[in-house]
Amino acid sequence: MKPATLRRFALALEGTVEKPHHEMTSFRARGRIYATMPPAETHVHVFVDEALREETLARGEAYTEKLRWGSKVVGLRITLDDAPAIVVKRLVRAAWARER
Repeated sequence: MKPATLRRFALALEGTVEKPHHEMTSFRARGRIYATMPPAETHVHVFVDEALREETLARGEAYTEKLRWGSKVVGLRITLDDAPAIVVKRLVRAAWARER
């Protein structure tokens, strides 16, 4: 999935705005971050619930990995070039829905 496609998709979700977050860009709904993208735009970080995160990781797809904040797992890190757009969109939508 291309970063521009991800950006268009996220910004089309109701109430989403894009704002800087440290060195990254963030996608927010109702003021809460549900996804971030580092400056190189090779990955997206999605803040999905534990059940969806573990279900996704259990599939063993090489394009997903745990997203850590210190020792805590807070979501998924997805390699955009390798991930099918349909999967990325499903995970971004799920992260967005948590913040509604």
